[in-house]
Amino acid sequence: MLTRTGRLAVRRSRAVLIGFLLALLGLGAYGAGAQSDLDLSRWDAPGTQSVHAGDVLREEFRTGNPNLALLVTARDGDVDSPRTERAARELAAEVEGLPLVTDVTSYWDGDSAALRGEDGRRALILVRLEGSATETREELASLSPELTRTTPALDVRVGGQEEISRQVGEQARTDFLRAEVFALPAVLLLLILIYRRTVAALLTVAVGLFSVLGTLAGLRAVAQVTEVSTFAANLALVLGLGLGVDYSLFMINRYREERAAGHAQHEAVLGATRAAGRTVVFSGVTVAVSLCALLVFPFFFLSSFAYAGVFVVLTAVAGAVLFLPAALARWGHRVERPAAPASGFWHRTALAAMRRPLLAGAGVLTVLLVAASPLLGLRFGLPDERTLPEGTASRTTSEIVHREFAAEPTDTVQVVLGETGSTRAYAAALSRLPGVFQVDAPEGTFRQGERTKAPGQDRLTAPDGRVRLAVVPTQEAMRGDVPAFVAGIRNTPAPGPALVGGYPAETTDFRATLLDRLPYAAAIVLVATYVILFLMTGSVLLPAKATVLNLLSLSVMFGCLVWVFQDGHLSGLLGFTPTGSIEPSIPVLMFCVAYGLSMDYEVFLLARIKEEHERTGETMRAVGEGIRRSAPLITAAAGILALSFLSYATGGVVFLKELGIGTALTILVDATLIRVVLLPVTMRLAGRANWWAPRPLRRFRVKEAPAADVLRGEYV
Repeated sequence: MLTRTGRLAVRRSRAVLIGFLLALLGLGAYGAGAQSDLDLSRWDAPGTQSVHAGDVLREEFRTGNPNLALLVTARDGDVDSPRTERAARELAAEVEGLPLVTDVTSYWDGDSAALRGEDGRRALILVRLEGSATETREELASLSPELTRTTPALDVRVGGQEEISRQVGEQARTDFLRAEVFALPAVLLLLILIYRRTVAALLTVAVGLFSVLGTLAGLRAVAQVTEVSTFAANLALVLGLGLGVDYSLFMINRYREERAAGHAQHEAVLGATRAAGRTVVFSGVTVAVSLCALLVFPFFFLSSFAYAGVFVVLTAVAGAVLFLPAALARWGHRVERPAAPASGFWHRTALAAMRRPLLAGAGVLTVLLVAASPLLGLRFGLPDERTLPEGTASRTTSEIVHREFAAEPTDTVQVVLGETGSTRAYAAALSRLPGVFQVDAPEGTFRQGERTKAPGQDRLTAPDGRVRLAVVPTQEAMRGDVPAFVAGIRNTPAPGPALVGGYPAETTDFRATLLDRLPYAAAIVLVATYVILFLMTGSVLLPAKATVLNLLSLSVMFGCLVWVFQDGHLSGLLGFTPTGSIEPSIPVLMFCVAYGLSMDYEVFLLARIKEEHERTGETMRAVGEGIRRSAPLITAAAGILALSFLSYATGGVVFLKELGIGTALTILVDATLIRVVLLPVTMRLAGRANWWAPRPLRRFRVKEAPAADVLRGEYV
């Protein structure tokens, strides 16, 4: 296939280049509007108890999670003064008439202690907006500035989960645009320095740009039939640009080698497509499979990254094996440069490591294990307003509520019961649980096992007779072990079947579902990449060693994640607030992304070593020559890809900082210490066993076309 592709690119180079230009313009025009068609997501897991409870609350009680909070400050200092109460009731009535608003609960309606600040200066109005995350947050984009106001009686601030999530989405879009403005010029400048030829740099950027625009267009097309997360666009930028650069570097460098070996220009293009193109295809399949493992999770937030990975690989590989050969066939003379020197830093380092394999391997392994050691203290937690930068309006509102309110009513846990008798004993038992501020039940409000308010909660009973209880947590409970808090409520004996929902239950079920599916995703990644490497190398040992080395580099990434983002080291420099835990979906995403990229460089290096071994039959010489020819390119490619990911380090969303910094660190560690020291050391120690495979399996190796046959055009 690659042989035919190369011949097509050479013979029909003008048509291929015109087609590429038209495709670039078309994909750019269509992909430019991708953000408007992508969706926002919530922390819920389809099919779980909390989602079922939410359905019942919406359909039978006409209510649900209060996802918007208005923090009302009395200008006269007393929320119970007649002037403040009158103005607050007018505000609540105004909010009830706004679009998408289905439920409004105000302190002044029921005099609930949970909705009143401890000093009596502030109180809350809780609002529920019905609709998808995208619909409600688009509506909030206009409502939030309108509701934020100062009147003679009141100061009003907007907060709540939906407003926080909306501002996270806005910040992510801002970070995307900033990264786009920074990444392209920076990558182009680095490529000019690496290639020393402007034409080569421009062709490489064109492939990366084609991958980015093609991926955005693909995501927009998929969004017409299913939900696609807006955050997938952020990955499309860095991964599309990075892989486009990686693949182009190896194609152009191989073309230069073929020309230096004395081949004519068109023969050099075919030779590069045969050898480097094969490696590019294997690499692309590896990255795509790693990201496709995200499809095992029933959350479109994660599956969207799988779609992005497939489109990135398809477009980057197509650009590298079709557009680049056509461009080299016409302008190859303008990218040529003298061959690389016989030795270099990485080559000498690898040879020195192989001469003393135990000493070098033990030293590097010690460094990596020390860097990975913070991973042992990993704690998973749930996201909150600290995801946003300090000073963001919704974060400031939440911080005031945390500081001045004893309860967290926006995180109320909803317990839905069937038709039942008295719930008084059950409500009293729930109110005695650690972390419960109060329980609102049809029989009244309960605190510490005692009823503190008489009945009158008609909104807790549905028309069909079903009842619900509202369990209001304390501030400390929501800053602590939320899954344990929810488990305590679920484990309390109820007077009949009970469904436990609300935001804390939804995030708990999300985390549980994520962690339950994680072993399946990891198995898919590990097994699939092992098979791909076996098909490329024909060895059973090399893929196993690659898996171990990749897991080692990922351990360093997770150690960094814990040390920096969980424990807060460098938080001042990087501009974020540590929470003492890590939201679990981001490490899962980072595992799939970083593992695929680490295996990407493994493919590049092993392919060249395998080629040299088949030519010479000597392992030591093959490893040294493979590193001499590949390591400088891998280092350059890794540096550019790391720079692309680091463009999010200055962003405002902690999730993107984690993804950018963690993945960049993994790429750099993998391209240096892992590939240039540990890989040659392990190959030196294994010797001839590197190339062994049982006889029945040898026929499954994907063989490449002999170079001479390709140049004659006879190989099919």
